[in-house]
Amino acid sequence: MKKLILVALLAIVGWQAYGKYQATQLARVHARDETSVAESDSTPSSQLAAAPNNFRCDGRTYCSQMTSCEEATFFLRNCPGVKMDGNNDGIPCERQWCK
Repeated sequence: MKKLILVALLAIVGWQAYGKYQATQLARVHARDETSVAESDSTPSSQLAAAPNNFRCDGRTYCSQMTSCEEATFFLRNCPGVKMDGNNDGIPCERQWCK
């Protein structure tokens, strides 16, 4: 009987810890999304006019996460913290997309 109670208590504690972990992760994602929106609001209007409507900063930073040269170029010009231009020449993903 003691073992059953101990297992039940451990399960409850684990469930509570998992719930707090999920809430923390959700808060981090929400904060990151708000930061992206705030940073995109400070983008000059000339860049916004030239940016395609089907791309948006969503946290992707690497060439392997892109699907085209146009998408990589948008991310390089408009999104903070991207790692797509190793030689800093303004052309992203030269080995994969923008040859």
